[in-house]
Amino acid sequence: MSFRYRIFMSLILPAMFLLSACAPRLQEIGPDIDQPRLTETTIHTADGIDLPLREWLPRDDALKVKDIKAVVLAIHGFNDYSKGMTNPAEGMVRRGMAVYAYDQRGFGRTPQRGIWPGNERMIADLKLATDLLHRKYPDKPLFILGESMGASVVMSAAAEAPPLHADGLILVSPALWGWETQSSFNRHVLDWAAHVIPWMTVYPTGVRIQASDNTAALRAMGRDRLVIKDTRIDSAYGLVGLMSQAYRTLPLLGRADQAYPPCLLLYGGREQVLADRSVRMALAQLPQLPPERLRIGLYPKGYHYLLRDLDAQTVFTDIAAWMADPAKPLPSGADQVPPSALQFKR
Repeated sequence: MSFRYRIFMSLILPAMFLLSACAPRLQEIGPDIDQPRLTETTIHTADGIDLPLREWLPRDDALKVKDIKAVVLAIHGFNDYSKGMTNPAEGMVRRGMAVYAYDQRGFGRTPQRGIWPGNERMIADLKLATDLLHRKYPDKPLFILGESMGASVVMSAAAEAPPLHADGLILVSPALWGWETQSSFNRHVLDWAAHVIPWMTVYPTGVRIQASDNTAALRAMGRDRLVIKDTRIDSAYGLVGLMSQAYRTLPLLGRADQAYPPCLLLYGGREQVLADRSVRMALAQLPQLPPERLRIGLYPKGYHYLLRDLDAQTVFTDIAAWMADPAKPLPSGADQVPPSALQFKR
């Protein structure tokens, strides 16, 4: 063995070891030790973790719970938590719905905050929450609403056996900016960073992105200490993997032969959080189905946070109408807007 070769190996092997040790981190999930259950403030999981839970119920003038038309399970987006569902929940409650939202693992007040939990665990938690709410409301229709990353979790769960027990899925600004729709440069940089410096956090600065025209809601998110601002690179890497998994489910969306619930999919024409290329590619991948199985609503003046926009009441009315009868057109006419009308203005 030459001296030069020994020197090379003495340098490259430790480097390879260090790089292999810097793999994207996932949460440490313990074994099943308990019986899952729903409490007033949490979803208690089989591995003993409590996921904080929020509840909004329709009430009369005397603050008594009114008759509930349907139950909505709302799933928040990336770096957000259950509080982010307050605005849509209040809009749904006024229309007679009971709304529940929980902090997904890694977000809000859950343990190991900021660490990616893994797609399988997020899907399992969603299915558990769905089953527990069915037990609580056995005679009420149950709909699952997912916003952004939350919609990606919902789509991925609906495509996996056993079937997702829901009367319909409401996918708001679904995050489908996966590996298939990322640029080659983005893919290589993120993959490299996730395996070399996965622990590093990034804070977007100098990026002019408007997520909503509701500046008060955006300022509230900025002040909220539980909304994650510094994102670990391996968490972003995990998100892209989830978005990719959801993107691959698009051909199944709303198909009765695949035991997929009816779907309402909504996007805003002023989407800036997601790349416009990813939105257009997603819309092009949708199956051709009767509108009662898959209805698409496009709001040319809407932003990523459609449910928090100043015109959110229009979206709430459309959602409530679709829940009452998926076969009927949306009151706003958003389901008559062609994808070509979206300008993605910035």
